[in-house]
Amino acid sequence: MSLRLGDIAPDFTAETTSGRINFYEFLGNSWGVLFSHPADFTPVCTTELGKTALLKDEFDKRNVKVLAVSVDPLEKHKGWVKDINETQNTDVQFPIIADEDRKVATAYGMIHPNASENFTVRSLFVIGPDKKVKLMITYPASTGRNFNEVLRVIDSLQLTANYSVSTPADWKPTEDVIVSTALSNEDAEKKFPKGVKVVKPYLRYTPQPDL
Repeated sequence: MSLRLGDIAPDFTAETTSGRINFYEFLGNSWGVLFSHPADFTPVCTTELGKTALLKDEFDKRNVKVLAVSVDPLEKHKGWVKDINETQNTDVQFPIIADEDRKVATAYGMIHPNASENFTVRSLFVIGPDKKVKLMITYPASTGRNFNEVLRVIDSLQLTANYSVSTPADWKPTEDVIVSTALSNEDAEKKFPKGVKVVKPYLRYTPQPDL
């Protein structure tokens, strides 16, 4: 059965560029981003891993640990990291999983036979501290991911996990959020002392509550 939102993320133990790790132990109480790339020494993947490394401080700020995965062997990963660091002017410090037996790729449904029988597509999973899948995004091999969008979604996930709100289209941190329809106007005004703007009975805005 394919993985779905809200499912428990499969645990695994694997060899990585940072040594042998157990996924759950690696995450601890942190959020996690697990993302696959089709192959080492390929142009789009090189830019993606470089961008992820450049955003290390942003992921750290959000208590997010990152892991990459492909079906290539460990020694190939290690050689490729040198190219990533050189061409992207960065320092890759997050683990890259060597998934030669495809156990991780299979558990997370990262191989799509109609796209490629041998390589992983560009799948990305955000895992919460409860080890549940919070987000899944899949790109074709020809299109690089937008990691600023990944950070934006993590900001939304972390905010909405703690407050009775959701985030509107194109929302960015510091912008107004939407009040849960489960709250009455009276309860909403008590819960959000910064104010509640009622546009429709089902559409109410309030300033971001954690600022």
